[in-house]
Order: sequence, then C-alpha cells, then structure tokens
Amino acid sequence: MNSPTETDLFHLRRCFVLATQAREAGQHPFASIVVDETGEVLVEAQNHSRPPDGDPTQHAEMVAASSAAKTVPPERLARATLYTSTEPCCMCAGAIYWANIGRVVYGLSEHSLLGLTGANEENPTLSLPCREVFARGQRRVEIVGPLLEDEAAKPHEGFWR
Repeated sequence: MNSPTETDLFHLRRCFVLATQAREAGQHPFASIVVDETGEVLVEAQNHSRPPDGDPTQHAEMVAASSAAKTVPPERLARATLYTSTEPCCMCAGAIYWANIGRVVYGLSEHSLLGLTGANEENPTLSLPCREVFARGQRRVEIVGPLLEDEAAKPHEGFWR
C-alpha cells in the first residue's frame, strides 16, 4: 500500500466531519471529497440514499464522482484524488473508474463497516473490495486505505442499531 501524505490525512478527516454532518441531517454517515493535484477541492458530497426518501444509488462517492465528471475535464480528474470516509462499494468504485478519477484514499474498510452495520437492511454490504473492482479495469486507479479506521468508525457508532 502506498503511504498517505499529511494532505491525505487532512482531507480524509474532513470526510469524517462531513459524514458526521450527514448523520446529523438524518442521512447515512458517509462523505467524499474530490481534490485536484494542486489541492483544490472540486466537490464535497454526502450520502443521500437513506429510506424512505433517499435514492439507494446516491452514495457519497457516487454523488462526488458524478458531480466532478459533469464539471471537470477527464484529464484533470485522472490526476485527482477522491477521499472517502469508507471504502467505496463496487457500485461507487465503478463510478469512480468511469469518471476517470485516478486515485482513491479511504478510511474505514468495507469489512470493518460490515462489523458495525451487521445485517442492517439499509446497508446490505457487498463483500467485494474496491481493489478487486479497480483491478479489472484497463487503466490503473491508485488506492490508499484503509486509514484512520478508529476515527472513520466514529460517525457510525450507535447508528446502525
């Protein structure tokens, strides 16, 4: 695994703050940020998938990747990083790939998330690590994570009961 930079940890911690804010707003506690190679934050996104009014495809990573792809040229996104509070699911990994985002840094692993959510019907976890999804692509996506898992788990504490 590639080593995280101080910038990586800074943006990842911002995702944890946004995930907590999503929870406080009644959404699932997930958040993502897309940052370009110069450090400019291009997109901040939170999860918008919680029933009964949410769209189950509106995970934070999906919202961030989609928003970035609509406004940022693909060659710029190829040099950008998507930071996310939790490992992208296979749906979100696909969106990140198709948006041409070149790097992902995440906090909580999908495996650790499953330990927190259990069999909660609002998060029917697919046991498919993002590394496996990205490995099937024709272009490389750099992955750094899991990182700061204790901090990343905090927005989830007591949520999934």
